[in-house]
Amino acid sequence: MNDLNQLDQDDWVQRLQPESKDRESAIEDLRSYLVRGLSRSLVHRYGGKVQVEDVVQVALLKILDSLHTFESRSRFETWALSIATRIGISELRRRYYKDVSLDQTLGSDWFRVDLSDSESNSIERRESRQRILILLQKLIEETLSQKQKIVIRGTLEGLPVEEIALRLSSNRNAVYKLVHDARLKLRKQFEVYGVTSDDISLFLS
Repeated sequence: MNDLNQLDQDDWVQRLQPESKDRESAIEDLRSYLVRGLSRSLVHRYGGKVQVEDVVQVALLKILDSLHTFESRSRFETWALSIATRIGISELRRRYYKDVSLDQTLGSDWFRVDLSDSESNSIERRESRQRILILLQKLIEETLSQKQKIVIRGTLEGLPVEEIALRLSSNRNAVYKLVHDARLKLRKQFEVYGVTSDDISLFLS
């Protein structure tokens, strides 16, 4: 069974090679698969306002250029869809935050860390995450400088580093430095409250 699966993955790669006579058909098969997959996976993210066909077109170029990196550790379709999904999410984030000012990230409702995966965890686990979330909010308010608050809130919200840098009239390296320093401050304060590095990795890793 594993040998058959391996052949299936090799078949995808071979069909998509530039010299393959079946390349155009393989590309169309992959395009259809990605459109179906992205239509489901992106519909509820950041308002779902993205042109799936456009994302798939960009993803196909990336996938074809990266065929040599596919190692058959997962299904080819899964690997390809993960690439397309990352591209789609990046585009959704860019559009979602296009009209969001940095001032809005300082409002009382700025913090919306996704805890949906906690539904499958124990009650104790969910309560622990909620406790850390509340403490994180408190420490951000009491510990960080104004710019550090902005970059930490922006990154926790999923705002791209490039967008944060643009709105701060800064650059990527400066934003990364602010994020790094802010995380160090928060980690030290977490330790004061007896929260371990494993606990805070839920939000700061």
